[in-house]
Amino acid sequence: MKREQIEAFFATLKAANPTPQTELEYTSVFELLAAVLLSAQATDVGVNKATRKLFAVANTPQAILDLGLEGLEGYIKTIGLYRSKARHLMEACRLLVERHGGEVPRSREALEALPGVGRKTANVVLNVAFGEPTMAVDTHIFRVSNRTGLAPGKTPLAVELQLMKRVPPAYAVDSHHWLILHGRYVCLARKPQCWRCAVAAYCDFKPKTTG
Repeated sequence: MKREQIEAFFATLKAANPTPQTELEYTSVFELLAAVLLSAQATDVGVNKATRKLFAVANTPQAILDLGLEGLEGYIKTIGLYRSKARHLMEACRLLVERHGGEVPRSREALEALPGVGRKTANVVLNVAFGEPTMAVDTHIFRVSNRTGLAPGKTPLAVELQLMKRVPPAYAVDSHHWLILHGRYVCLARKPQCWRCAVAAYCDFKPKTTG
């Protein structure tokens, strides 16, 4: 994808959805962090179903700690890998209370020092909660970036670094939402829906699919 096409690509996505949002439900930075931590290899719909009940009774690091590990597991057992995620979330909450006064830190280093929080999770929190132009490369963004020619790369990190270089600054903060939603609903893994894609004209994928 040529640079002038990238501008048109994002302008088109923005026109269709001017203020894209994460589909995870949250009302605080901590709830966002917890939801993203729980969302690895799980759907946003499934995570939201569990966190609605969890956050109603415990939506701060101390409140999660007060639940205890078994109590937390009871709320998230419908989510894949819930045992390891519960351990990670409990330990992350302990560190948030001990090191950060119960607040979610704003630095990548401090976020990635929390158990269960990798680069992708840190990028989501920095972007969604703090408005930083980070790129949280999940399977959707990885696929869309490679398939369209927007930012080809063999690893999520390679794609992330390419996106940071190639996405115009005006679209940087919201771009990862547009790419996730595009991959989730249009540029599907098995068969991209090119016949209803608003940005097909700027995409390198050949041959285009038909309905």
